Amino acid sequence: MVKSIAALAIILPCYLLGAEPSAFGAGDLNNPNPYGLTSTEAVLLETKKNLNKVVVKSNNQANEVESLRQRVDGLQTIIESISTSSHENKLKIKSLLDESSLKSQSNVEYEKRVSKTIEDNSNAIVVNAKEIEKINLLIIEISKIVDSINESYVSKNEFNSLVHDVNKFKDLVAKELKAKEKQPLKQSTYEGMTNGEVETKAKELYDQKSYSESIKYYKYLIDKNYKPARSHYMAGEIEYYKKNYAAAIAYFKKSASLYSKADYMPTLMLHTAISMDETGDKKNAVNFYDAVISQYPNSDSAKIAKNRLSKTKE
Repeated sequence: MVKSIAALAIILPCYLLGAEPSAFGAGDLNNPNPYGLTSTEAVLLETKKNLNKVVVKSNNQANEVESLRQRVDGLQTIIESISTSSHENKLKIKSLLDESSLKSQSNVEYEKRVSKTIEDNSNAIVVNAKEIEKINLLIIEISKIVDSINESYVSKNEFNSLVHDVNKFKDLVAKELKAKEKQPLKQSTYEGMTNGEVETKAKELYDQKSYSESIKYYKYLIDKNYKPARSHYMAGEIEYYKKNYAAAIAYFKKSASLYSKADYMPTLMLHTAISMDETGDKKNAVNFYDAVISQYPNSDSAKIAKNRLSKTKE
């Protein structure tokens, strides 16, 4: 039994490290169904979705305009054909009139044939004129639709401007996050304090549930590499209780990789499992619940893990 527990203690940090990206994939914006996003990552994801909507709308509008233009071209071709036909009918009538004037007045049958032909062609001209009028009205309606689309159409320059603004926003956010990560607390806050005293203050704030203040102290200790495993664990606990599960998983992972035999490991593993559960990574959550139960069967964390596991499998 002792050998088994020792073996699991050795395997755990390897599992935590090897689980990425599946186990520690929270916050991945490239995931088709991203989960465990921070507030900044959520803004980036929403901006990305809005940009995609603009692209789709722009493409749809362009296709619709092109389709309407093709219809107009087709109607104009029909008008030209009708106009040509009308012109030919007029020429035939004129020719027949000229011809009839040269024929003998006594040729009654010929006059009737000419009259019938003239009447038919005249009717065709009237019909063609009405068709042309209908088509012209249709072209006017289509032109109105095209004008309406053009008013809301996203031009290439507007689209490029939007892309530029989005990229600029992403760069600003990335720079801000990077600056916050590297920005040390004001020196006056720790002036005259030892690392041990900073840790005591951090824990005091943590116990008071002043998480936003407490994590500043733990991040300072992480920068100073003071008890890094515990400092990462406590930062993870703060993010966990603030329901920033993706950030919590990252801190827990780092802590476990630094020291896998700490007394807080049952809690670390349990909270890692719950964080995965809450962010939708059910498969890896189950694995961590099982690990807590098998490695620390008599702990309070194991009891909670059993309860959570039974609900997960329902």
